[in-house]
Amino acid sequence: MTNATMWQHMFDLGLPVMEKMLRPVLVYVFLVVGLRLAGKRELAQLNPFDLVVLLSLSNTVQNAIIGDDNSVTGGILGAATLLVLNYLVVRFLFGHERLDRLVEGEPAVLIENGTLRPDVMRAELITLPELESAAHKQSIGSLDEVERAVLEPGGTISFFTRRPTPEAQRHEQVLARLDELARRLDHLQPAASG
Repeated sequence: MTNATMWQHMFDLGLPVMEKMLRPVLVYVFLVVGLRLAGKRELAQLNPFDLVVLLSLSNTVQNAIIGDDNSVTGGILGAATLLVLNYLVVRFLFGHERLDRLVEGEPAVLIENGTLRPDVMRAELITLPELESAAHKQSIGSLDEVERAVLEPGGTISFFTRRPTPEAQRHEQVLARLDELARRLDHLQPAASG
């Protein structure tokens, strides 16, 4: 193969430019809809099965994106189309909150007021060990410490730990001060009686 042939083979598009741009758009739309229907779990709490599916998915749609064209130009054009399309979609959804919620989905409350919501966990296919593991990754020792846990539309789980109310904090401070006063009085009593 001569240098000229090699360069032509690397950069010469095997498909029309319009087809090269339309393929990634169609695959992008399919994947957004497919992942939305598959649920938030696919995006966050990956178990080995979910990971295999996502890796296989990328390999499966590769040929649909590039077609019979293996040129560098075709790869760059396909990747650029995906990046531009994603940028435009994100910018558009930023200004359209309702549509964004429709595409991204709503948050799912897994723990409310310190109480697990098994029905929501079942609907989102999140097991108790998976929820505990996610809490441990955020330095939460036990789900007993959690007031609220929310599976966000992007797939992350947000934990809100229990915090004492201002009244409870003041009560603790008053008790600590009373304990300190009692200790001081205990030290003063032997000196006063002697």
